[in-house]
Amino acid sequence: MKIVVLDGYTENPGDLSWEELEKLGELSVYDRTSYTEAPVIAERIKDAEIVVINKTPISKTTIDQCPNMRLIAVLATGYNVVDYDYAREKGISVVNVPTYGTQIVGQYAVGLLMEICSHYGHHAKSVADGKWEKNEDWCYWDYPMIELYGKTAGIIGLGRIGQATARILNAMDMKVLAYDAAEKEEGKKVAEYVDLDTLFERSDVIFLHCPLFPETEGIINKDNIAKMKDGVILINNSRGQLVAEKDLAEALNCGKVYAAGLDVVSTEPIKGDNPLLKAKNCFITPHISWAAKAARQRIMDITVNNIKAFLKGEPVNVVNR
Repeated sequence: MKIVVLDGYTENPGDLSWEELEKLGELSVYDRTSYTEAPVIAERIKDAEIVVINKTPISKTTIDQCPNMRLIAVLATGYNVVDYDYAREKGISVVNVPTYGTQIVGQYAVGLLMEICSHYGHHAKSVADGKWEKNEDWCYWDYPMIELYGKTAGIIGLGRIGQATARILNAMDMKVLAYDAAEKEEGKKVAEYVDLDTLFERSDVIFLHCPLFPETEGIINKDNIAKMKDGVILINNSRGQLVAEKDLAEALNCGKVYAAGLDVVSTEPIKGDNPLLKAKNCFITPHISWAAKAARQRIMDITVNNIKAFLKGEPVNVVNR
């Protein structure tokens, strides 16, 4: 059994081990291959039966050039980089890692909010640069300090991660609203379900935790921003395409949106002409909500188990049955 990992570096930059995959077959690991359609993808797969990817695309063209391919294992939850419908037609299973970072992604979302409210990094650097030592007063702050107690948070998408975020916000004595197409009893324990317009109108902070579907693409746009409170804060560590970036940049620059904390953008790595790079009060981190070592180890373990289950003829986490 030949197994090839096409873009393993972000999953394992050296602090994890591929040993368990090596036990399952002849393993080839590439740190990076291509994040756009390219001949090198099929060239590296060659006659491998199992292909492991993160963000390297597997298209119809690639599938047609790799007749031995039987399984595509995605080192992530999202699998939109794979032509999974065509893979199904060719008898190729696509498996993903549906749950691995619930707590860390929720933690990171609230962390982005806390940075906006208190500017920890800036103030720590100002102390290191000598500003406190030279200050006339016993303390100072360069940005307004925002207290979250009693404020209202709105969560769009109250799945596992949305609920994890909600529990943290509950502990901070915030009122939590949620919009989700599927209302669940578990969600009702941590938030009040409302319609989308009500969430926009009442929320001081809005978190995006919904999947990227045609109906959610660009859900943060000029029209919906107009429905929000003046000075709202937006947090997105779900999918960059949920946001119409030009509209958000304009709202930040005019103050309609006070600040945004983003761990994702529409094109990654970010492009130099992205309007959010020059927008006011916009905090952007490089898609690392998921990257804690413990979470990456879970990805590795679940991927290995996905492959073992497939080899036993009892596949799990198949997204294209």
